[in-house]
Amino acid sequence: MKRCLMILFVMMMTSELFSQQKLVYHSYLLGSESGDTILTEVYRNARQLKIVAVDDFEGVLINGVSTDYTFVDYDRDSAYIQVNYPGDESYFTAYSLHNDKVIFELKGTDEVNGCKCAKYQTVINSNTIEVWMTDKYGFDAMPAVGRGVLDGVMVRQMINGNRVTDLRYVNKDKKLKNTVIIPEKLGVRMTPRELDNVRKEKLVVRIPVFDDVQINFADIENFEGEIPFDTVIHFAYGTLVLKRLHIPELPEHYQFFADIHQRSNGDAYDRTASVFVIPEDRELSLTNALIDSIQVLPNLIDRREETYYGMRLEDNYMPVVELVRFFTPFGVKHYNDYVSMDGMTWQDEAHYKQEITELCDRLRGDVLIGAFIGNYDGGGHKLSMDILAYPQDYSGDVSGNKAWSLPLFNTCNVMEMAGQNYGKLFLTDSLTVTFELPADVRNVRLRYISTGHGGWDNGDEFNPKENTIIIDDDVKFTYTPWRCDCATYREYNPVSGNFWNGVSSSDLSRSGWCPGTAAQPVYFDLKDLEPGKHTITIAIPQGEDEGGSFSHWMVSGILLGEKITDD
Repeated sequence: MKRCLMILFVMMMTSELFSQQKLVYHSYLLGSESGDTILTEVYRNARQLKIVAVDDFEGVLINGVSTDYTFVDYDRDSAYIQVNYPGDESYFTAYSLHNDKVIFELKGTDEVNGCKCAKYQTVINSNTIEVWMTDKYGFDAMPAVGRGVLDGVMVRQMINGNRVTDLRYVNKDKKLKNTVIIPEKLGVRMTPRELDNVRKEKLVVRIPVFDDVQINFADIENFEGEIPFDTVIHFAYGTLVLKRLHIPELPEHYQFFADIHQRSNGDAYDRTASVFVIPEDRELSLTNALIDSIQVLPNLIDRREETYYGMRLEDNYMPVVELVRFFTPFGVKHYNDYVSMDGMTWQDEAHYKQEITELCDRLRGDVLIGAFIGNYDGGGHKLSMDILAYPQDYSGDVSGNKAWSLPLFNTCNVMEMAGQNYGKLFLTDSLTVTFELPADVRNVRLRYISTGHGGWDNGDEFNPKENTIIIDDDVKFTYTPWRCDCATYREYNPVSGNFWNGVSSSDLSRSGWCPGTAAQPVYFDLKDLEPGKHTITIAIPQGEDEGGSFSHWMVSGILLGEKITDD
């Protein structure tokens, strides 16, 4: 009788021991000293698992981070990924534990961490995955089941021979006694793709700027007073739109992108366009010119006695900070039905997405963002724009932010229709700016955008010209902006002119731009520049005028650097 009771007691204890466990897995990179390790906990009760990555993060967390669980039900051959957000907002997706697309091959046996294991191997997307499984514990458990499951408990996984996940220990977990691993309600069910989109969208900071705003030539009323928040206002006969908005300060590990969509609303031509920030660091800014007139801004006069307003840094003025310069294609969308060509399907819009992370210090707090498309058409263009910020880390701490910038010049005449001159001073003059580099700034570089214009055979649009950058009377850099891939964008240019030889005008190579593309900034290293006053000069051999035609250059430059902290 005593022997029977003892056997029954042992059976009960064994059943309890193997009905609830906590398994802890440790993931790391072989040979790495970065400390990049991950802990994953697997809670087991009977034939169900709850899998969760251990978050040991300390400090301020960015917005949009979810708490995720993977639930496994072996009896139902099912796994569930649950994504949770504050406010009881939950989503999930479900899939089978058996993946017919992934075949694990048995490669023999090994002893790993004191366990006799069966070794399996598979290859997925050129990645070799090795898995060691043991039947020592008498149940099934794996920390990752997306590729399918194997019998037993996973002791080790190795990907490409260097990324390792090891079973650290198995403990009885009293918390799991008489509990249900998988909750009855998991949230809103989604497909895997839908769930992935939700998770990404929650992490991305999306800042709407312009929504299908019309930029056209029109007789508009003059605006007076303070620029309000979140209101689009037209200036310069409708060809420039402006919006004041508040952008939260983000840690500088975020990557910023300008996401721009443009289509013709009647204008058939390729036009210069620019989106920019108006800095208000000094007494005067472009805002003063928009509300009053261009003549209130500082000016320079070339040898031909032509006047250029608001194009360079002065003691009381900062030029606009160009985020993206782009060029509209010939009539995309509005003229798609006007011209048909064999083998050509016209696009519905032009899309420009460009990284602007280096300008992040100009994208926080109270910000004035403008957009300009030079045109004289009553229908003009339609423009939408968002700023997108993608996190590269989970830390929400902004105390380490150290980005610094100083706008130097911008000859892109965004107030063209309100009297701002084209940048044609390079025919007789160079552009010189005096600036002061603070003592607490290091790793300085110049962000430079240059495009040449003058749309006839001898114009600078179609003839490469060397740009020379002179610092303190010393030639530091030379650069020739040129694009020879313009034919790639033919499908965005339905009413581009076609020549007798089959070439389209939009195909032709140009000085740093193509119809339907964004101009690419270039960067020049100035890290050896000492603190104090300096001059920078831009010299370009601009071509001669011909009749009523003239060439001109749109150049913008901003110094970028890092503030030196006490740390």
